[in-house]
Amino acid sequence: MGFEKMAAGVAYHLCFLLLVTQVQGFFDVKAYGAKANGMTDDSKRSERYACAAKEASTVVIAKGNYMVGPLKFEGPCTAPVTVKVQGTLKAPADPKRLRDDWVAFRNVEGLTVSGGGIFDGQGAITWSVNNCAKTGKCNSLPTNLQFTKLTNSKIEGITSLNSKLFHMNILNCNNVTFQNIVINAPKNSLNNDGIHIGRSTMVNITGATIKTGDDFVSLGDGCQQINVEKVTCGPGHGISIGSLGRYHDEQPVIGVTVRNCTLTNTENGVRIKTWPASPSGVASSVNFEDIIMNNVSNPILIDQECCPCNNCLAKVPSRVKISDVRFEGIRGIPLQLKWQ
Repeated sequence: MGFEKMAAGVAYHLCFLLLVTQVQGFFDVKAYGAKANGMTDDSKRSERYACAAKEASTVVIAKGNYMVGPLKFEGPCTAPVTVKVQGTLKAPADPKRLRDDWVAFRNVEGLTVSGGGIFDGQGAITWSVNNCAKTGKCNSLPTNLQFTKLTNSKIEGITSLNSKLFHMNILNCNNVTFQNIVINAPKNSLNNDGIHIGRSTMVNITGATIKTGDDFVSLGDGCQQINVEKVTCGPGHGISIGSLGRYHDEQPVIGVTVRNCTLTNTENGVRIKTWPASPSGVASSVNFEDIIMNNVSNPILIDQECCPCNNCLAKVPSRVKISDVRFEGIRGIPLQLKWQ
């Protein structure tokens, strides 16, 4: 448990000195030295985070602008914890100053992240210089918010801006709800998925507003019992399952429902993507219901020859089996073509 120490000048941590083993209550980071003026480095020291409160507790990041480096909130915790973000957290604009995900929550049961705050990844420099969309090598770029091994948790009412890579990455989570999330980045933000889910069960996304340069919601392998509803999207690439079948030993995708969503001015609507020449895989029990599409280029797409980097054996069929897929109530205004 605790913050990872990294080289001075390369990574730095918000000062979260929270000794909560004995007392239940609220802990405001300003009380521990954070200036929140948008200029001062509010993360010059790396403090050990005590996640051993015997009763439920709340961490408060009050209103203000915080310049911060990588933040690591790691469990296990002995009681539920709420992280209430009311201010704006800003990442270093230079991607070289972040070796890993910017803000990460790992191995916590009963976590709540709320407060209406903003996580600003300041990714514009990264979009202008990286070519990962062509090479497929994007692993060195940081995600704004990483959620790993969360159980019985809720993320609500927060905003992710201008991430350098994915805005939110959800991995190995169980029974987690994302409610009233706002994600915002321009159309030219590369490989900038809004919410990516992988190898997770019972993830519920509801009431989100997503504008980005890639998929709004994307599902990787191992996703089961996923519900996406009341999401308003555009611009961007669509809501996607996949791409599946790129790697060996991928886990099946089973039980996905996308409903009551609105997509406007998007490249795609809802789609399932698999790689050609893939290992065996499964995507089944998928429902797309009551979705409004306005000015969408490809409203419904099942692509089993997806090869974004153009380095595939495209003539060899995909071995990912897609079955029991239902489209119902897909409607809207067609794409307006411009004739020369």
